[in-house]
Amino acid sequence: MPTYVALLRGINVGKAKRVAMADLRAVIESLGYTDARTLLNSGNAVFSSPRSLKRSAAEDLRAALERKTGVSSRFTLRSSRELDMVVQENPLLDVADDMSRLFAAFVAEPAGLARLKPLLAETWAPESVALGPGVAYFWCPNGLLESKASEAIGRVLKDGVTVRNWATVSKLHALAGPR
Repeated sequence: MPTYVALLRGINVGKAKRVAMADLRAVIESLGYTDARTLLNSGNAVFSSPRSLKRSAAEDLRAALERKTGVSSRFTLRSSRELDMVVQENPLLDVADDMSRLFAAFVAEPAGLARLKPLLAETWAPESVALGPGVAYFWCPNGLLESKASEAIGRVLKDGVTVRNWATVSKLHALAGPR
C-alpha cells in the first residue's frame, strides 16, 4: 500500500494556527486514508492509501482540516518514494555540518522549481543553494533568519513552498519507510 507524507504550511507556528496532532490524524483518516502518524507536534504526517492520490488530495485535506478545526493550511504531499529521492539526491549533505541549518523547500507546484533556477547563478557563500526533485535545498550556516538564500526562495515562491530542516526531513523519511 503506498505511503505518503503530508507537510502542512504554518501549522503550530504561533498561536493562531494550532492544530492537535490527534485532530490532524483524524482528518487524514476521515478521507479514507489509513495508518496516519504524526511527527511530534510539527504539522507533518505520514499515512497510507489503498490507491494513488488524486490531484485534488491536498485541497481535499486542506478543506477537511478547516471544517474540523477552523484552521486552513496548505498541504504539500509527497509519496514515500519521492521523499526517498529528495533524501538520496541532496547534494549539500557534504557541505552541511549541522542538520538543523540545512533545509529542504518543498515546492507545491512543479513550475515553482523552474522559477528558482536563476538563483543557482548567484553567489551565496557561505550559504549554498541546489535544486532537486520537487525541492530546493539550501544550507544556512548562520541560521534561517539570517539567510539570504531563504529570503530569495521565499520571495520567488511566496506561499507555494513549505520548508523543513534536514533533521525533520530525516525523521519523516524514517517514519515513512518500511514498517
